[in-house]
Amino acid sequence: MIDLHSHSTFSDGSLTPRQLVIRAHDIGLTALALTDHDTTAGLPQFLDACREYDITGVPGVEISVDVPSGTMHMLGYFVPALQEAGSRNDGLESVLQRIRRGRESRNEEILKKLNSLGFKLTFDDVKAFTGEDVIGRPHFALAMVQKGYVASKEAAFDMYLGKGKPAYAERYRMSVSDSIAAIVNSGGIPVLAHPFTLNLGRKALREFVKDIVGKGLQGIEVYYSEHSNDQVREYEALVKEFKLVATGGSDFHGQLNPQVELGRGFGNLKIADNILKELQKRKKVQANGCAVIREQE
Repeated sequence: MIDLHSHSTFSDGSLTPRQLVIRAHDIGLTALALTDHDTTAGLPQFLDACREYDITGVPGVEISVDVPSGTMHMLGYFVPALQEAGSRNDGLESVLQRIRRGRESRNEEILKKLNSLGFKLTFDDVKAFTGEDVIGRPHFALAMVQKGYVASKEAAFDMYLGKGKPAYAERYRMSVSDSIAAIVNSGGIPVLAHPFTLNLGRKALREFVKDIVGKGLQGIEVYYSEHSNDQVREYEALVKEFKLVATGGSDFHGQLNPQVELGRGFGNLKIADNILKELQKRKKVQANGCAVIREQE
């Protein structure tokens, strides 16, 4: 059993990359991908721990993408860590830095809006719930819970932080084409994450996928904690039609979303080892094609 979608303290997870690997080892996972939001900073620690615990480590990233409907994230697999000598991560890192700067500006706007609504919060209050790197809306929500302003993280989003709510603020996101190009040019494999968040009907989603396959999309996250059986069948059909690779993951965040467990999602998720094998085949095909991709250990 494997899990190809997890987050650490370098974005909005509650476990360090090493702790994630230890958790994966303890529950019997054979492979794990670290896909932190808009950063690869946790990958060196993650890969070191994977070697120590004899788990296949898949270096990844999850990039925020600009779309007119819903929300979209692009997963990149087999991307090089920034610190790897001779890696092709400079272009990807430049892109991720721009996204993170946009997140920082958005965070400032959120804090101003919350303060104007009468909530006495500071960045120090919010940072108390973060790890090594990215501050996001979940951290604001936890700070609001700690202060007693709302009863739960979900309530904070429903009342204040969700899209269209009084403290919501937009931020910079990449275009679909640029996100795919950034991943491919770094030697990675771009995969559409949890397609249901696009809020598209069946026909519109098919047309959308058809369009971005032409831009270089190579996979769809088919098996996911929140996907219904009907959605899984729909996404499997898209993978088959457009000759894509299917991936799967829990989207584990630890205490920021305690209902979702690593490798198991809400309890019934089970991602077979052959999913990773198909992803690795796709990587080799790309390596033998127009792009020269450095082999990962």
